[in-house]
Amino acid sequence: QVQLVESGGGLVQAGGSLRLSCAVSGNIFPIRTMGWYRQPPGKQRELVATITTYGATNYAEFVKGRFTISRDNAKNTIYLQMNSLKPEDTAVYYCWGTTDYWGQGTQVTVSA
Repeated sequence: QVQLVESGGGLVQAGGSLRLSCAVSGNIFPIRTMGWYRQPPGKQRELVATITTYGATNYAEFVKGRFTISRDNAKNTIYLQMNSLKPEDTAVYYCWGTTDYWGQGTQVTVSA
């Protein structure tokens, strides 16, 4: 059974930084692409960034230049470095892995 466990969320002031981690355990063989989604209050879940096994990345327009996704295959962990945070980045952030594996979510709150 595959488990994705996020950590690193919290409260930060606008302009600050946070780094999220997602550790994968269990039978990870089927997982290729991984990524981060987020769900702002009262809104639908949206894609933030993805990364393939070989390190190719893709970002939503609203985080380009501010967020960086990375992975450490030896540790079965992916990361999301979030810089220049804005209040509109406030959301529950979810780790995701192909095809339909999800973490429990971690809250990120950015105060003005």
